[in-house]
Amino acid sequence: MASHRRPSQSGLTQSARVTVLSAAAATAAAALAAPAASAAPYEPAPSGRAKVDRLFEEAEKATEQYDKADEHAEQLRREVRQAQDAIARGQDRINRMRGALGAIAGAQYRSGGIDPALALLLSSDPDSYLDQAAALDRLSERQAGALHDLQHEQRHLAQQRAEATGKLTELERSRAEVARHKRTVESKLAEARRTLNALPTADRAAFDRASRSSRPELPPLSGSAPASSRAAAAVQAARSAIGKPYIWGANGPSGFDCSGLMQWSYARAGVGLPRTSQAQRYAGHQVPLSEARPGDLVAYRHDASHIAMYVGNGQVVHAPYPGAPVRYDPVGMMPISSVTRV
Repeated sequence: MASHRRPSQSGLTQSARVTVLSAAAATAAAALAAPAASAAPYEPAPSGRAKVDRLFEEAEKATEQYDKADEHAEQLRREVRQAQDAIARGQDRINRMRGALGAIAGAQYRSGGIDPALALLLSSDPDSYLDQAAALDRLSERQAGALHDLQHEQRHLAQQRAEATGKLTELERSRAEVARHKRTVESKLAEARRTLNALPTADRAAFDRASRSSRPELPPLSGSAPASSRAAAAVQAARSAIGKPYIWGANGPSGFDCSGLMQWSYARAGVGLPRTSQAQRYAGHQVPLSEARPGDLVAYRHDASHIAMYVGNGQVVHAPYPGAPVRYDPVGMMPISSVTRV
């Protein structure tokens, strides 16, 4: 998409979230850990961590549903505009056809408004009259054809109007769905904010520092190379977004959600990706994690509600969650559902 949406945020610009992980404590530590030389990540009290994890995971899933509904609404808006343009053009054609039929009818009235037998009897030039009568017959055939065409256009226009009405109705439903998902996201984020605020001051400060930390430079890579020039360009674009904020529903360039970052990065490489992480996992062919190469998309959780880009050396770049900027993290930060080569 050429433009991006920047929905109002829920006050989580400086909040943080421990990435949603599997039950294993080792996996949880790997998800938030920087390279070995960095300090170990802070983990709040288990009850607070579990609740914040759950709320951020639910918010991310709702964000993907919001993205899907918003993409559908945008497609419907384009279709409605196209239908309205087609209706306007169809009405213009009908108006021109009606005008042409009116001219034909006028000519018939002026030339043939008398009984043919009487006109022949009174004619001073029978041969000329017969020629005119033949011309009127041809004119009548032409009128009949034009009338048939007009009726066909009228039926087609009526069908277009009915289809446009249906699309408008569907668009209204889609708008309501977008608004519903937006409310869900905002509710989950607000509840996460309250949970974070309830943590002891020292715990909250450490939690915020852990989320705001970002390594601007990717550790040295070895061996692995992108599978294609477009994958290389996408990796370069994704790396250029390091440090940009997470903004739910956004696909760049000043902020991103997880799937928005992938879509924007591949768009810079001239490749169009679907908007949601669930659709992006099928935007190419899947490969084993052991064969992952820079530019491959790594989908997480069984429902692919989070997605990142593999950049080599066991690292991914992704937009983690509200309050945390686009950054590098270990590829095993949470359960992987698939790896896709675009």
